[in-house]
Amino acid sequence: MPDLKKQFKICPVCKRPFHNRKKWDSRGIWDQIKYCSKKCQNSRKPTL
Repeated sequence: MPDLKKQFKICPVCKRPFHNRKKWDSRGIWDQIKYCSKKCQNSRKPTL
C-alpha cells in the first residue's frame, strides 16, 4: 500500500488540498474522488 499522505488532490471548489483517505484507498475509488467534502460536492458549479 502506498503512503496515503503523499497522495493528494486539489478540490476544484475550495482550492484546498486533500489527502487520500484509508477507506477510499481500500475501496479503490481514489481515482473517482473529485471533491474534498460533501459540502463542496453540493456547492459545485452546475454544468450547462
